[in-house]
Amino acid sequence: MSDPPIEKTASAGRFRSRAASHEGAVRRRNEDAYVNRPDLGLWAVADGAGGHQAGDVAARLATDALRAVPSGLDAPRLLAEVRLRLADAHEALRAEAARRGPDAMLVTTIVVLLAREDHYACLWAGDSRAYLLRGGEFSQITHDHSLVQELLDAGAISSAEAAGHPRANVITRALGAEGELALDKITDRLCAGDRFLLCSDGLFKTLADPTLAELLGAGEEAADRLLSAALERQANDNVTVVTVEVLAEAVHPGEEPNGSIL
Repeated sequence: MSDPPIEKTASAGRFRSRAASHEGAVRRRNEDAYVNRPDLGLWAVADGAGGHQAGDVAARLATDALRAVPSGLDAPRLLAEVRLRLADAHEALRAEAARRGPDAMLVTTIVVLLAREDHYACLWAGDSRAYLLRGGEFSQITHDHSLVQELLDAGAISSAEAAGHPRANVITRALGAEGELALDKITDRLCAGDRFLLCSDGLFKTLADPTLAELLGAGEEAADRLLSAALERQANDNVTVVTVEVLAEAVHPGEEPNGSIL
């Protein structure tokens, strides 16, 4: 844990965001990656897997694809472009795994937040999560694609059993996995004061929801405090945090992106 956290703050339009990532207290390599582009209304977290020098490749390929989304797109075109680039990343990861041999695997979770004017959309595959703090109410807006979540949904295990389940790391959807890419989507209106949190499982498996909610409300320092709290609790996985605050007014009036519902 000798390397300092990777941190970045950015503001554009109605959005102020900060990202931080660290390998954690145990891992020697960070296989997470993020996108922090308020100028595009685009944020993402990817958590790669696949063994030696594969997880970081997978996460970086996915986030690089999103960073290359052009500016100036209206809401429908932005959503379509993100879907297209993630589908292309999915196929590229499958092709690279095939090139490396029959036992190779390059996969990554992905959670993406898109925002235009008064609406947002969230797309995801895997168990990297998005949360929303609105009016003092904290909620998870994604639903994990994982074996443990399926067992919970079926009533086969309790929440207490899920926390320490021996197969808690098994995901059921990912970029680079077999078959076509399937992304879940949720949309809603934005409200001034909304605070979003995108994160890899290294964060929410280390910090309980009440702690996440409290630290998310800590203003511009929220990402730093969330990461620091996870490291203080000896997070045994990579930890990546992206926080997004919706401001009442644009940071640069006249530069808000055009568009409507995503």
